[in-house]
Amino acid sequence: MLDAPVRKLVDPPLNSVGRRLAAYGVPANAITLLGFAIGLSAVPMLAYELYAGALAAILINRIFDGLDGATARIAGPTEFGGYLDIVCDFIFYSAVIFGFALARPVENGVAAAFLILSFVGTGSSFLAYAILAAKDGKSTEKRGRKSFFYLGGLTEGTETIAFVVAMTLLPNWFVPLAFVFGGLAWITTASRIVMARQSFGPNA
Repeated sequence: MLDAPVRKLVDPPLNSVGRRLAAYGVPANAITLLGFAIGLSAVPMLAYELYAGALAAILINRIFDGLDGATARIAGPTEFGGYLDIVCDFIFYSAVIFGFALARPVENGVAAAFLILSFVGTGSSFLAYAILAAKDGKSTEKRGRKSFFYLGGLTEGTETIAFVVAMTLLPNWFVPLAFVFGGLAWITTASRIVMARQSFGPNA
């Protein structure tokens, strides 16, 4: 829901750095993989409740996630680059929630499992729509030029990172935050199914 307006703020500085990285010949995929590795380092830190370090790793990962796209837009985006980016993103977010479960298995386990299940709903509804949109030749530019159709919703990247940051800053509130965000994610999934029905249903 907030990705489009947020991109207007973050894209100019990211594009500026992306142009420099592209000029130096830094591959966008290398940025993706390095950011992914840094993001995954948050998991053991969360497991040992080293929340400050985990938060730093999470934020660096998100910065790299913006830089790889900015660099790719200058150097020339590729289909594999878009594929690699979305795969790393989905694994990263689920891995971070898994880290909270490792930290306090009894206290956080059920809420973490529910949230990861919710991610399956948002992720599958997002990617399935993109597949059908590609067949129909649909495109979107509202959230920047993408390698695939980017379907919005109540919970997008901005909302997800906001909740993850809140969970890291307020680990004792992880359970209610996870259930609230998981519920919002299911609303997103349901709304995407409705949109898919309208776009690709028998009367479309």
